[in-house]
Amino acid sequence: MARVVVEVVDASDLTPNHGQGSASPFVEVDLDDQKQRTQTKPKDVNPYWNEKLAFNINDLRDLPNKTIDVTVFNDLKGSHDRGHHKNFLGRVRISGASVPFSESEANVQRYPLDKRGLFSRVNGDIALKIYAHPLHDAPHFTTPPTNATTTASSLETEETPLQEINTNKFDDHDVKLMFDHEKIKKKKKEKEVRTFHSIGTAAGGPGPAPAAPPPVSSTFGFETHQKPPVVETRMDFAKAAAPTPSVMQMQMPKTNPEFLLVETSPPVAARLRYRGGDKTASTYDLVELMHYLYVDVVKARNLPVMDVSGSLDPYVEVKLGNYKGITKHLEKNQNPVWHQIFAFSKERLQSNLVEVTVKDKDIGKDDFVGRITFDLFEVPHRVPPDSPLAPQWYRLEDRKGDKITKGEIMLAVWIGTQADESFAAAWHSDAHNISQKNLANTRSKVYFSPKLYYLRVFVFEAQDLVPSDKGRVPDACVRIQLGNQPRVTRPSPVRTVNPVWNEEHMLVASEPFEDLIIVTVEDRIGPGKDEILGREFIPVRNVPHRHETGYHVLDESTHFSSDLQPSARSLRKDSIGILELGILSAKKLMPMKSKDGKLTDAYCVAKYGNKWIRTRTILDTLDPRWNEQYTWDVYDPCTVITIGVFDNCHVNGSKDDAIDQRIGKVRIRLSTLETDRIYTHFYPLLVLTPSGLKKNGELHLALRFRCTAWVNMMTKYGRPLLPKMHYVQPIPVILIDRLRHQAMQIVAARLGRAEPPLRREVVEYMLDVDYHMWSLRKSKANFYRIMELLTGLTAICRWFNDICTWRNPATTILVHVLFLILVCYPELILPTIFLYLFVIGMWNYRLRPRHPPHMDAKLSQAINAHPDELDEEFDSFPTKRPSDIVRMRYDRLRSVGGRVQTVVGDLASQGERAQAILNWRDPRATSIFIIFALIWAVFIYVTPFQVVAVLIGLYMLRHPRFRSKMPSVPVNFFKRLPAKSDMLI
Repeated sequence: MARVVVEVVDASDLTPNHGQGSASPFVEVDLDDQKQRTQTKPKDVNPYWNEKLAFNINDLRDLPNKTIDVTVFNDLKGSHDRGHHKNFLGRVRISGASVPFSESEANVQRYPLDKRGLFSRVNGDIALKIYAHPLHDAPHFTTPPTNATTTASSLETEETPLQEINTNKFDDHDVKLMFDHEKIKKKKKEKEVRTFHSIGTAAGGPGPAPAAPPPVSSTFGFETHQKPPVVETRMDFAKAAAPTPSVMQMQMPKTNPEFLLVETSPPVAARLRYRGGDKTASTYDLVELMHYLYVDVVKARNLPVMDVSGSLDPYVEVKLGNYKGITKHLEKNQNPVWHQIFAFSKERLQSNLVEVTVKDKDIGKDDFVGRITFDLFEVPHRVPPDSPLAPQWYRLEDRKGDKITKGEIMLAVWIGTQADESFAAAWHSDAHNISQKNLANTRSKVYFSPKLYYLRVFVFEAQDLVPSDKGRVPDACVRIQLGNQPRVTRPSPVRTVNPVWNEEHMLVASEPFEDLIIVTVEDRIGPGKDEILGREFIPVRNVPHRHETGYHVLDESTHFSSDLQPSARSLRKDSIGILELGILSAKKLMPMKSKDGKLTDAYCVAKYGNKWIRTRTILDTLDPRWNEQYTWDVYDPCTVITIGVFDNCHVNGSKDDAIDQRIGKVRIRLSTLETDRIYTHFYPLLVLTPSGLKKNGELHLALRFRCTAWVNMMTKYGRPLLPKMHYVQPIPVILIDRLRHQAMQIVAARLGRAEPPLRREVVEYMLDVDYHMWSLRKSKANFYRIMELLTGLTAICRWFNDICTWRNPATTILVHVLFLILVCYPELILPTIFLYLFVIGMWNYRLRPRHPPHMDAKLSQAINAHPDELDEEFDSFPTKRPSDIVRMRYDRLRSVGGRVQTVVGDLASQGERAQAILNWRDPRATSIFIIFALIWAVFIYVTPFQVVAVLIGLYMLRHPRFRSKMPSVPVNFFKRLPAKSDMLI
């Protein structure tokens, strides 16, 4: 017996009852023919229940096959509607496969309410926390956190070309051992003190499903995997009253340990120093080697006819244990050619024989043609850079193992790794449990962005325009169109048939230059009504290449750009190094498809320079292992590589408009990496949602930066960041941002036409298309960045104040001695300063960062961001929020602007006081200053400089006994100078 607990926390934005403007909701939960309901919250469209409903089930193994129905109703008792006691407000259906087996692994998730029918009027979402536990393990609702390994769902799928054994199934013995292990761990750790960290709720899919167990190792597994230490965290959610919206909530949040990097030591060849003598170690050394059995089905000949009609529709079935791969069938062909490769992971092999069977596709049962079997112990090993294994002809056998008279098949069978050139094009048994039609959407590919150029168009004048109305003078303007980039000039200052504009416009063009520049002269007859006076089509390829090729077309923000090379190839410099990236695995991913009874179909995308890479999609798992390695040429160390993780929504015949969901991304700046050092870490995948910061899992990466031209790399630090043309003929900042957005659109459109396509939502997320949009959270983050910069200056001022106040007499006396030495020997001032900087740098060397940079939740002010601020950040432009919310945000922005206005006004006042010293706005103050300046000039002239410096220094460092608490005379004089603040209206 086991128990499933459904904790109903709250709901928001429910549909109000017709005619009343509110609702009295309650929740009804149905599981395994057991129905329970919560209390009714009268007249509340944002109800808060926080009630736990418990359901008993007989066997935990049946939970993945069950569905939890959660329905929200409006209680109509006591209303005028006597025909019904409740009406429908929305429902959620949750698969039992996503339910964790302990409370500590469950967290509160918000589910959008679904409609019951086509005409249902449903709005809002509901917050639930669902978990299961055995009755004997936890008699009450709450259970202590454990590290027990939990099970994932076992799903029944239809017949597909590659069917995978579900290694996540457990029998009764496995479940019993699992919970017994939990008990033992609890008894051992009763006295242990643990710290739990809470994070906010997250929108989107349900709570995290339990991690799948490690794959079953066979006799052909070669390596063992070291698991990183598991950090126990608690994801409990406590409902608290919403804080009062304030203008600026300047609270520095504490960083959750879950949001930090975790250093690892995976058994990769680069860390093992190439022990074992593997020839691939020198080129494929940042990932764990994964061994595969490859079967290359090339073709067949002289196959016997099986049908009465004399035709044959052959296909090949490759079977290894419970894995089965199927080629496409070819109609009426006795000499078929397939050229299809199958890859079976050796970690999950459960048989010593691989069986290749040729069958005849039929309406009923397919006919057996012949087969050939191979013993895995006799299969050869192939290691690149060996040449590909040559396929051979094999005579087919019947069911008894005897050779048949007709029919041969050409095959190649070998054991290799992911370094094999056939790896990318193969059908993987552990990653391609889908149909042939959707297979292309799951393969690993390399993409290249199109080469972009800035196109400059000068509009000078037009002559002899002829309007349709001969009696009116045209009000002409020019419209320039290149693809989806429109530009319009201002109307001519003088209405004439020979208008003059003298305007310059810039657009973005891409190779190959197949587009046309459409130049149209229009006559503005009235508001919204234009008449075309003439049009010209100019091919882009006919435009001469001039200075514009010296620009670098920005398609990403300069703050984390990955490419700074000019567009013209002749102006580019040689590479200075090589960047190597190993995408190892991910763990604890959020189940993105739990509503469909599945987990996550994850793939990675990395972008550096103009090269994009996409890993293969690992299907239906929360702990995917890719182990793919890629390299890039590096031309500038001050660049950034971006790696993103996405959920593939196009593996089951989804519509083309389906959007691949973002799981998270990582940005790493190359200049922060040490040369030739291998960085292996788990990076947190953090995504900011309208409901708060959300951790969707962790990504395991291996990174290494190799320098091939040390002198060129060091000289890069003295050169401009962008090409020369950006400084000779600079482009306005506002125009740069517009051109960047258009360049991103061109890149997204070009990559979206590849096969498989790199979809627009992926490109926009990787390039941060909305980086420059307004966000109060980002404003807070930038404010704290400035404050952190000022902490160094503040520390120096505090230190100097301590010296002046003689807080530490010994230090003050040493400063006096040093000051006198520098005054007597002024030639030692600069050497002392630079020596001091050198000593500080060497002292800070022991405090240098040991890990590469990552997404910092604390720096981003994303941990404790106010919900309304996040809702404003994710709002569209222009806004679609109600007028009262827009008014509240406008008032808040006015308050923030008022504070900024005050600070800016104070700074302006100080500057104007400095100007007023000599501009005679206050004649008495200016007179006092110039007389005092004359006296000081004479005094300094007749007095040696060392004496003056000693007097000033000793005066500033005088003992507190000789100090007054009142402001000094110079400060009083400066504050009395006039500013222009009294002149403002």
